[in-house]
Amino acid sequence: MRLDVTANRQARKYSAGEMWRRVAWSLGGWLMRLSPRPCFGWRRWVLRGFGARVGREVRVYPSTRIYFPWNLRVGDWSAIGEDVLVYNLGVVEIGQRVTISHGAHLCAGTHDYRRADLPLLKPRIQVGDEAWICADAFVGPGVVVGPGAIVGARGVVMKDVPGETIVAGNPAVGIGRRFPADRR
Repeated sequence: MRLDVTANRQARKYSAGEMWRRVAWSLGGWLMRLSPRPCFGWRRWVLRGFGARVGREVRVYPSTRIYFPWNLRVGDWSAIGEDVLVYNLGVVEIGQRVTISHGAHLCAGTHDYRRADLPLLKPRIQVGDEAWICADAFVGPGVVVGPGAIVGARGVVMKDVPGETIVAGNPAVGIGRRFPADRR
């Protein structure tokens, strides 16, 4: 099988409405990037204006890059840190009291490599309440990070992470429990 790049480029990946939202966001995103660091309320307002569902007291930093705010759901008291990339072609759902640390990458977009025309896929990512995605970690398409789980710094997660599990490495493997039974 040979790749059919022409078919891929000709495929309609987004609706007309989504294309217009992308154009508007390419301009509106500057409202976030140019805002002073402590203006979290302003950035919540901008994201909501572009269709994101953002809870109370959420902290999104000005250098955070969110591809499609209309595909973003963030629960109360969560934080998305500096230089985080939320590549949310599909929905990215972040629970309550979640920390997404500096430089992390949540990737809800890929291609079906088994087909010659490489169609675009937009699988959902879910990050459960009180989870922590540490610095420079990568969470791949379709992954569910369970409640209270930790993805260690620079970890690469391509499979679901059970709740309260600590994973690290590339590929990420379980290295412990966040709340051991004897400390609850």
